[in-house]
Amino acid sequence: MTSSKDKTDKSLIKIVYFDEESASDYLDISAGGKSASTREQVQERSKETHAKVEAGLMAKLSWLPFLGASGELSAGAGMSAAGNSILSKTLSNTILTDYLELAGGDPRVAKLRDLRMTAPEGSMAFMKMFTPYMVMLKMDDIPFDFARMDEVLVGAKGYYELLGESTDGTRTVLRFNLNAFRNNYGLTDLGRMRLVFQGIHVGQALESSLSMKAEMAPNGEPEDVSALDILDGPSQEAKDLLDVYDVILAGVEHDN
Repeated sequence: MTSSKDKTDKSLIKIVYFDEESASDYLDISAGGKSASTREQVQERSKETHAKVEAGLMAKLSWLPFLGASGELSAGAGMSAAGNSILSKTLSNTILTDYLELAGGDPRVAKLRDLRMTAPEGSMAFMKMFTPYMVMLKMDDIPFDFARMDEVLVGAKGYYELLGESTDGTRTVLRFNLNAFRNNYGLTDLGRMRLVFQGIHVGQALESSLSMKAEMAPNGEPEDVSALDILDGPSQEAKDLLDVYDVILAGVEHDN
């Protein structure tokens, strides 16, 4: 597993995940609030461009005999919707490019590579990866609403944890915002791709704390301890705290 201090001759060729809000906060903090005014300027330029395109299109369509007042209104509304989409994409891409430029040389942003991503069995992430498929199954004899469960899981947590295991066996916890996946990717896809992850180290946690039982325990009560556990002492897992990273970006790299 490599870190942000490693000098590599690689570049991103595809973005799979980008937490835009976290990246925006990072830019604001790093620039002392200056990036906010920069985004406002980009937004104003985008609005001006949209207005010019809309005016030009309406001028070209005005000669059509069937385009009356209602047609002009409809076309204007359509252009407004398209303009808002273009504006949103422009702002998003600006935040992405600004983030990549700044984070590339920032040692505070960890670069994690060569990780095998899995969801711990019994965790909420593990359940979330399978509930969408369970919805398609018709199980009349099981008094359980899988569709409702999927909705509950979406609203239950802001971030979902996956385990990343490096080639030397070191394990790391990576946390993902479900709303930050791009191009229709999801948690399941992360285990099938060779990605670089960029994230912020936010703390440490036991692997056992990722289970649904541990998360739903009142007041964070620990799991039951058996007499054998007391005689043998704490397990190796209980001794090992795993580093936890909030992922800002994940993508596919291309060797130059």
